[in-house]
Amino acid sequence: MKKVILITGASSGLGLATANALAAAGHTVYGTTRDIKRIKDVSFNPIQMDVTDDASVNAAVDKIIKAEGRIDVLVNNAGNGITGPLYAMPVEFAKKQFEVNFFGVVRVSSAILPEMIERKQGLVVNIGSLAGLFGLPYQGLYSASKFAIEGYSESLRMELQNTGVKVAVVNPGDFKTDFTGNRERVPFSIKNEKLEGEFNAAVAAMEKDESIGAHPDKLAAQIVKIVSKSSPSHSYLVGAIGQTIVPTLKAILPGSVFVKLMNDHYGIK
Repeated sequence: MKKVILITGASSGLGLATANALAAAGHTVYGTTRDIKRIKDVSFNPIQMDVTDDASVNAAVDKIIKAEGRIDVLVNNAGNGITGPLYAMPVEFAKKQFEVNFFGVVRVSSAILPEMIERKQGLVVNIGSLAGLFGLPYQGLYSASKFAIEGYSESLRMELQNTGVKVAVVNPGDFKTDFTGNRERVPFSIKNEKLEGEFNAAVAAMEKDESIGAHPDKLAAQIVKIVSKSSPSHSYLVGAIGQTIVPTLKAILPGSVFVKLMNDHYGIK
């Protein structure tokens, strides 16, 4: 069945691949970007939206509903990354991280869900992260923002139980995209050579993992399948087995063992 789909953050990476895949599957797709000039030669409909701005979100949603009469599926994909030491983190960076990754999800969802509820059908797919299921050293703000999506989605699913509107969360592992190059790095502000060395080692490890990550088309294919389901699962883990198994390890290993396992991977000895 052809659906009207809105996906945020469609100018590059996972969002671009997913928007193209959904359009190729026959759906009417609107992909958002803060700068409409960034999306060219695509098979979907680019639309300007800044997920941090109420007026921008409402204008885009109204435009789609006027053109199509409805929005069947919302894919909350827009996000950014900030890395830095939590033990010396200015609050302004935490606000910046959450404004896009979490408040953006709330803002766009709240603009669309009332219409879905009125029609008694719809699907919200929130793009979380494996990092929203376990903490990562020196990606603490990112992990926290994705943990927030987990709690938000779980509660939202409970509230929508009798409305016909479904909620699914997709938790990707590392993918090879320009997210790596766009990650903002908070300056290391304290004098501690050991900690600074661990910080640099952790950043190098995360960038290496991403550089050999899967192609975004893998995630896009999964979302196409989710959209086609009448009763999608609550959660989907997408990535290499060595990463998707980590939530299970966290559940079964003693806390101290799990922390050591993660720190070893990121060069914190």
